[in-house]
Amino acid sequence: MRIALVGYGKMGKIIDEIAQKRGHEVVARLKETPTAENLNNPDVVIEFSLPEVAFDNIKACLENNIPVICGTTGWLEKKAEIERLAVENNTAFLYGSNFSLGVNLFFALNEKLADLMKNVDEYSCQLEEIHHIHKKDAPSGTAISIAEGIINNNPKFEAWKLEETQGNQLGIFAVREDEVPGTHSVFYRSEVDEIEIKHTAFNRNGFALGAVVAAEWIKDKKGNFGMKDVLGL
Repeated sequence: MRIALVGYGKMGKIIDEIAQKRGHEVVARLKETPTAENLNNPDVVIEFSLPEVAFDNIKACLENNIPVICGTTGWLEKKAEIERLAVENNTAFLYGSNFSLGVNLFFALNEKLADLMKNVDEYSCQLEEIHHIHKKDAPSGTAISIAEGIINNNPKFEAWKLEETQGNQLGIFAVREDEVPGTHSVFYRSEVDEIEIKHTAFNRNGFALGAVVAAEWIKDKKGNFGMKDVLGL
């Protein structure tokens, strides 16, 4: 495939390396806003940029009928508009708060555990995410996905909030520490014990590989998708 990279920071460079190892051609490496000219006619765009520019980047690609794999978090209040644009332009959009295979299995496990805990009143629930100090958004998109998985499966909670759980507001502690790639934990605590599920990323390679696999999967598809579709979860 011909792949254009929009956003060329640490993640973009790892994706570049993995895409080429898997036999793809990287035809653009952009730090600026994509256009029909500088995208260089790709089969798909992989977008890992910053929250403040992600919407404009994705919009420009979809309006040029190019499918987009997006891993930028922190802009999701405009996601519905992007999904509408994908349909209107007869192309495809796939958003992932996290492209790691392990994290997406963790999402499924989290939803199952939330369903098991919904009628057990002795336990309170709390989330924690730890990321490197350079991460722009808090909580992380992955933590929000985890929180939504709990909210959708446990009627005790109606929304998430930063800091400590209070009533029907599920709490997320967002910690920024050194060069941590990403650690996410869900705790269920009672007066006598604690249940914890946790995912720890050792480096960014798993995220990058998942994004390239998603790009391979989306070829010739139309519509809006997520990693559950890619992995058949």
